[in-house]
Amino acid sequence: MSYENIPARRVSELLPEGAQVVDVRERNEVATGMLPGAINIPLAQLGVRLHQLSPDRPVAVVCEGGGRSREAADLLVRRGFRRVVNLDGGMAAARRR
Repeated sequence: MSYENIPARRVSELLPEGAQVVDVRERNEVATGMLPGAINIPLAQLGVRLHQLSPDRPVAVVCEGGGRSREAADLLVRRGFRRVVNLDGGMAAARRR
C-alpha cells in the first residue's frame, strides 16, 4: 500500500469525501496560516497522536514544501491508514495559486 501525491491546489476535491487535512508543520509555522479545516499535528508528534485521526477516512497531509508531509504519509500508510494523500508542494505551492 502507498500514498498518492496530488498538487496542493486540489485539496478541495478531497473535502466532500470527508478528508482529514493534517498540517505537520511546527506550531510557529502554522501561525502564518493553515488550509481551511486543517488540524495541526507536527510530524514529531504524529506517531503518538494517531488516535486523533480515523483510519477509515481519507487523510491529506501538508507541510511547507512537501518533504515532511511525505514522511507523514509513509507513517500513516505503515500504520494502516487506507487512503493517504500527500499535498505535493505543500503550503508554499498553495500560497502561489
